[in-house]
Amino acid sequence: MLPLQKTQMHMNKLFFAIPAMDEMDYLPSTLECISKQECGAEIHVYVCVNQPESWWNEAEKTGICKNNQQLLAWLQNCNLPNLHVLDKSSQGKGWTDKQQGVGYARKLLGDTIMQSANDNDILISMDADTTFNPAYCQSVINRFSAHKQAVAMAVPYYHLLTGNSENDRAMLRYEIYTRNYNLNLLRIDSPYAYTALGSAIVCTAKVYKSVGGFDSQQSGEDFYLLRKLRKYGKVLVYNEEKVYPATRFSSRVPFGTGQAILKGTVGQWTTYPVFHYSGFDIIQETCQLIPVLFQYDVENEFINTLKNIFSEDDLWSSLRKNYKTETAFAKAFHNKVDALRIFQFLREYQRNIQKTDAECLADFLQKFYPEQYAYFFENQVEFSFEHTSIEILNQLRDFFVEQETGYQRIRN
Repeated sequence: MLPLQKTQMHMNKLFFAIPAMDEMDYLPSTLECISKQECGAEIHVYVCVNQPESWWNEAEKTGICKNNQQLLAWLQNCNLPNLHVLDKSSQGKGWTDKQQGVGYARKLLGDTIMQSANDNDILISMDADTTFNPAYCQSVINRFSAHKQAVAMAVPYYHLLTGNSENDRAMLRYEIYTRNYNLNLLRIDSPYAYTALGSAIVCTAKVYKSVGGFDSQQSGEDFYLLRKLRKYGKVLVYNEEKVYPATRFSSRVPFGTGQAILKGTVGQWTTYPVFHYSGFDIIQETCQLIPVLFQYDVENEFINTLKNIFSEDDLWSSLRKNYKTETAFAKAFHNKVDALRIFQFLREYQRNIQKTDAECLADFLQKFYPEQYAYFFENQVEFSFEHTSIEILNQLRDFFVEQETGYQRIRN
């Protein structure tokens, strides 16, 4: 297999797409990781240093403007081969009107890269504060070589501890939220069982063009791109190598890891609840009813919520009319009841169950992992996200990583 992999490496170029705002302290480490990649592929790196033009006139934002200028100067002297810098930060070049934010930066990067990329080249969406091992690029090439039917990959991730207890506690709670969510989706065999991170999305240039690339939301662009990619074809969810996003505060986007950590340090976790496993069970039961729905309507809590979400009383008749086989109907069902609709249902369901995050977590472990329930809940003084030690929270996070990885190996 190795000779085939080497041939594939020289056929495909890799294009890193990296938005950067206020990243002078982080981007050099990310670029150093790229410079140390141990693969024979030709690597191109596109960095978009960006900010709204109006920030030059806002006193509280001038520090970011200066940081961006410092980064641009550093990039001019950077000796990384095939480095391309898009300046959307210097005076007169920043975002104007609604054309701003990380989503628009990713879209500009993707659109620019597509002008040079061939169909079989690989786009690697990356964040400016993320590190990875020297084998990362080769692992990406190997996965696509081994799974030629795959259109994209949601790369496994892992936030490293920083030693700052406030940061680490908030990050671990956020990761427990994301991993509980994905682990339950994997458990019920949902086609949308992946975690959407801008630093962990890989796809071919052909597919990127076919789905229309990144949308230009101020945030959430990673979620919506992966949703489009999954509807287009198979998304790999396992890889031998991970990415390691930074654990830090950020108010630059309305939601996401940085925003979660920022809100979490002041106890604002309502946006990131630990969803109760029973909501996922209802989704699973509904998906098992697809053969029935192909014939006639049924009702349950998920379907009734979907009717409200879509503002439709008749959800399925048009699908039955347009998709004449059960297999085609099933695919159309999952395209309609996609990652966004699943999330919307779970949010609504969670509001009605009247359980704390710790209670939801305890119920999940007691139901599916009783030994871990005994360790984390019966053998501790009293589990809480606020007071349980960082060491125990990290052990719980790592247990979730282990279980998630097991499911992902089987799926891919």
